[in-house]
Amino acid sequence: MRGRTRIKMCGITREKDAEAGVLAGVDALGFIFYEKSPRNVDPEFVRTLISTIPPFIDCVGVFVDRDLNEVEEIVEYCGLSYAQLHGKESPKYCERLERFSAPCRVVKAFRVGEKSKASEFTPYDSAVCGYLLDTYVQGNAGGTGEVFDWDIISRLELQCPVILAGGLSPDNILQAIDSVAPFAVDVNSGVESEPGIKDHDKIYDFVKKVMSLH
Repeated sequence: MRGRTRIKMCGITREKDAEAGVLAGVDALGFIFYEKSPRNVDPEFVRTLISTIPPFIDCVGVFVDRDLNEVEEIVEYCGLSYAQLHGKESPKYCERLERFSAPCRVVKAFRVGEKSKASEFTPYDSAVCGYLLDTYVQGNAGGTGEVFDWDIISRLELQCPVILAGGLSPDNILQAIDSVAPFAVDVNSGVESEPGIKDHDKIYDFVKKVMSLH
């Protein structure tokens, strides 16, 4: 099932950046619950912010190898639409979260590089609703701000909708969509002036370019 390319803006740390994203036309906002990230946020902040978000904007929690019960608690407390998992979470972990945290859905993130194989994804096909593809950088769980070789995606023959991430910006988003035709794109550092601080002009530019294709 395809339509226009959906847009998620991740790494929200300020209410005014979320507002700018909504006004620009993004489909989803991402909040990072990972202490090692410069964009780490507190559940209380996210819960309060989500209560102000208008209808039909999805809110996504980003987690890395966090205890399943803690993720379930944060999902419920904040009112998240999706949990995006960037660690070594197993298919069984994903299945349980998808089953017991309804209506929250689960997206599994993978770091893609030359050594990526389809067999890494297959066990998750029935456990999640989509795959987020980020750039492989050794020792980094994601959010690298670097682009990977998009040609790798076609040989993986993925069975779930693809959300393309990794170094996307207003400068390369048209080429990215043309090359990959993803279900959605995920932008973070490409629309920032510094980590966690969004550049509103870049947000509008990014969204305008994606929308221009439809």
